[in-house]
Amino acid sequence: MIRKIIIALVFVICFYFYVRYLEKSSLYYPSKQLEFKPSDIGLDYDEILFESGDGTKLHGWFVPTVDSNISVIFVHGNGGNISHRLDKIRVFNELNVNIFIFDYRGYGKSGGVPSERGLYLDTKAAYDYIKQKELKGKVIIYGESLGGALAIDLASKDNIDGLILEGTFTSIADMAKIIYPWMPAVFLKTKFDSISKISRVSAPKLHMHSEFDDIIPFRMAKQLFDAASEPKKFVLLEGMHNDAFFISAVKVRSELKDFFSSL
Repeated sequence: MIRKIIIALVFVICFYFYVRYLEKSSLYYPSKQLEFKPSDIGLDYDEILFESGDGTKLHGWFVPTVDSNISVIFVHGNGGNISHRLDKIRVFNELNVNIFIFDYRGYGKSGGVPSERGLYLDTKAAYDYIKQKELKGKVIIYGESLGGALAIDLASKDNIDGLILEGTFTSIADMAKIIYPWMPAVFLKTKFDSISKISRVSAPKLHMHSEFDDIIPFRMAKQLFDAASEPKKFVLLEGMHNDAFFISAVKVRSELKDFFSSL
């Protein structure tokens, strides 16, 4: 009997650490090498070094425009780093808004190791940095995929002026049911529970998601949208998770322009 209990305990412990490994390996795909920079596409920019709430050193780029009254904090997805978002940065720049894009801990030139708590701290630090710059006009948070969970968390706690979500999920528990249906939710440490926070965001919201998203189900986007309070708007995109922004470029530009104008 004792031997069976010991075997069971060993199995549970091994399973726990296996789940921890799966969580980290499935959530974060950082790249340390910056392959491009804004000047490569003709954009002026400032190299920004700042600190997260726990002292972790972070890195980002501030891409200004002339006499803009809107600044967008770009909170990117779970893969690569800021150098892989230049095409999107160009779109925002052409819409005459300032852009601050930064790398979380463990990504690009930022120090540290990714974690849920750490990424929340990093996003908050990016917001505080922009607020301290005392730029005129509005501050908008743009969350791409995993970045949407971080943007929602920040927006549920701080008085931002607008929230834009692209391809964002409801929670890690919901995603795990799809990717690892055999995994008991009780073993999950990471939450990124956006569905429980979105109703606390009072700022205007623009939700963008493709019905053909091959990574984050369209139904999750609708669940997030339905749970959100007014004012809000849903924009249906075409394409898959990683290319919907560009396949629907004309619509995206138009909706972003309208959203900025409405503020």
